[in-house]
Amino acid sequence: MQLKCVTAAAWLPHALAHFDEVLADHAHCEKKAAANALSMLQSYPELPGLPAQMARLAREEAAHLAKVLQLMEARGLTLGKDAGDPYAQGLMKLMRNPAKHRQLDRLLVSAIIEARSHERLHLLSTGLEDPVLKRFYAELAVSEDGHTTLFLRLAEQVADAATVAARLDELLSGEAELVTRLPVRAAVH
Repeated sequence: MQLKCVTAAAWLPHALAHFDEVLADHAHCEKKAAANALSMLQSYPELPGLPAQMARLAREEAAHLAKVLQLMEARGLTLGKDAGDPYAQGLMKLMRNPAKHRQLDRLLVSAIIEARSHERLHLLSTGLEDPVLKRFYAELAVSEDGHTTLFLRLAEQVADAATVAARLDELLSGEAELVTRLPVRAAVH
């Protein structure tokens, strides 16, 4: 999937200068990704392959959360409360409410979030100097790319290719507008 805009050049230096904040946000993102996978399993158990794939995804996201929490602990950081993610909240507002459209939109929004995470985690992997952190974020970026593909593949089971492509294009346009409107934050999104 090709995002319609790239992350602002100011994001990486800001994220690196406030890396402890990025770590806390990243932990909350991994927590929400695991919860989203379990929520999908709860909401759409009839979709072929989805239950097993979401169970695996939830386990993988929880493992990522555990690793981020270890990094935080090693730096003497505590998690704290989740302040919320204006990016994800903005994307949720783009989803249609009628049940017949909601499933497709949830899958596509999840794919978009994973694609943006892939981009940002890759940026972190190129900007960090610590070789352990560099490798960790490079591995996570690859993982996020795989999650994007997974959600797109599931979306193609819900609707025909033309419908998926048209709706994805609409959502990507909305995501690009959102990204350009939001301020640069020390956060994954």
